[in-house]
Amino acid sequence: MSGKSDPVILESDTTSLESFLLCLREIEDEDGLMDLCRKKILHGIPYIFEGREDAYYEFRKRISEKFNIDFHEVFITGSAKLGFSPHKEKMFDYDSDIDIAIVSPRLYEKILDSIYDYQMELRRARRTITVKELSMYHEFLEYIATGWIRPDKLPLSFQVDKLKTEWFEFFKSLSHGGSEVGNYKASAGVFKTYRHFEQYTVSGFKQLKKSLEVKKKDV
Repeated sequence: MSGKSDPVILESDTTSLESFLLCLREIEDEDGLMDLCRKKILHGIPYIFEGREDAYYEFRKRISEKFNIDFHEVFITGSAKLGFSPHKEKMFDYDSDIDIAIVSPRLYEKILDSIYDYQMELRRARRTITVKELSMYHEFLEYIATGWIRPDKLPLSFQVDKLKTEWFEFFKSLSHGGSEVGNYKASAGVFKTYRHFEQYTVSGFKQLKKSLEVKKKDV
């Protein structure tokens, strides 16, 4: 990318990734995975905002005011939180995104109301949808079944009609130098409850742990 250089990766950063993976391998039960989720994902200042706590506050405030939700319902997750992606075994860099998790029952239900209207139009055959969009919509509904709304998985026709201005344009405005988060792409999803957010994160840790165990056996 023009005008960019990757962040300096310190040896301690690489060690943090290795330590995380080692810790994950050694966890033996669900409680241990939940503790890891809470310590590393839900708790503390994200890597992207280290040493800039006030900026993190302003970023969360920006989002909470836009959607009329509580300040504490906005989280940063993924590699922007940890400083690395344990799934990709890759350090956070300028090719990484800022993944935002909004945990708001009120906003979740508000978006679901729009989904209901869309679903009823489909049933009444008032709206046509391509095979590709239908597949995308089914994938979107699978996420809803886990208590997570991902607007990026909505069919394009739905995005334009319902969420483009309020959702996609807003997070686009936060991206690439448009907010405290810096020169990165920002995207977000909405969890129904805090428990759903925890369980989804723990589920990802479980899958990663199994993958690490398979790799260990193959060595």
